[in-house]
Amino acid sequence: MFTGIVEAFAGARYSSGKLYVEVPFRVEPSESIAVNGACLTVSEFNGRVAVFDVGEETLARTNLREARIVNLERALKLGDRVGGHFVTGHVDGTLRFLTSITRGNTVWMAFELPRERWGVAEKGSIALNGVSLTVARVESSRFWVQVIPHTLKNTNLQFLSPGDRVNYEIDILARYVRAVLNR
Repeated sequence: MFTGIVEAFAGARYSSGKLYVEVPFRVEPSESIAVNGACLTVSEFNGRVAVFDVGEETLARTNLREARIVNLERALKLGDRVGGHFVTGHVDGTLRFLTSITRGNTVWMAFELPRERWGVAEKGSIALNGVSLTVARVESSRFWVQVIPHTLKNTNLQFLSPGDRVNYEIDILARYVRAVLNR
């Protein structure tokens, strides 16, 4: 379990079922790390580069094969503060970044709506590349988030260009409410 509060971003390279990430903090083999929001297990660490085995399902649902800079967050420990929202690390899929508009100290970022349109609600939470964000506005084919300077500076959202794919995870509370209502 994670919070969507990114600790760092780092260079990454995918090759033959493995993701190599230049982790700027110490990790241990078997530790869970959210990499662009996907919960992955450290298989090796040499003091600088962490190696993650990436399965077919993860590759099919994420942007990890193409990502060159990834967001990183270590798993939540019992008793830790939850500064964002509960993020499982079970990425639903990818969607495209559309555009951004800067007004004052705010960057408004627009993304295409995912197939789970029901899970994107104004003032609700969504994780994009592992970043906990609040949905500011929902339109017919896209939604907007408001990104503050601190978040932009400390995540890989700053490097997005229109058309780039980002990983998304629908809020777990929205998912459970939908499941209950469908029964």
